Amino acid sequence: MTRTASQSRQTSETEVQISINLDGTGETHIDTGIGFFDHMLDAFGRHGLFDLTVVAKGDVHIDAHHTVEDVGIVLGQVIVKALAEKRGIQRFGQATVPMDEALVEAVIDLSGRAFLAWDVKFERPMLGEMDTQLIEEFFRAFAGNGLFNLHVRQLAGHNAHHVAEAIFKSVARSLRAAVSTEPRTTDRIPSTKGRL
Repeated sequence: MTRTASQSRQTSETEVQISINLDGTGETHIDTGIGFFDHMLDAFGRHGLFDLTVVAKGDVHIDAHHTVEDVGIVLGQVIVKALAEKRGIQRFGQATVPMDEALVEAVIDLSGRAFLAWDVKFERPMLGEMDTQLIEEFFRAFAGNGLFNLHVRQLAGHNAHHVAEAIFKSVARSLRAAVSTEPRTTDRIPSTKGRL
């Protein structure tokens, strides 16, 4: 089973192209024009073991909002496409990741229902040229278009860079667990409804 997909989106504000291999080795090629965001997406691909290519051009002369949100939209869509019917997946994933003083927990249910629960406080408004508020916007767009429940909870930390990096790594590790296959039920959809 090949679990790869590509997706693009073009608006008057952005142009985004993403491809993913869910069964990769963490090879990434990221170019969004937003340095800190590139760093976070690189960490996401590497710690999820996803081969991930993200190329985005946006109106970053205004600010990073449209680009960050649209990357979240397309990344969610490409996950849905790569998972297809979701046969044989674990469905649930959980990871708690430290980065120095920061500690973040992420829990995912690939339920087919979009929901983000966010309990994170940043002590700085900016990381490089990226507004820290956009991190929540990214994950809201990602969960909304990926059709999954995502809970992100900051358990400790005050350094905004450390908190952000722990978020991306914990979400990556929890998604990696959720998309992994269960050898005992390779052809079954993990739901009593018969579909996700």
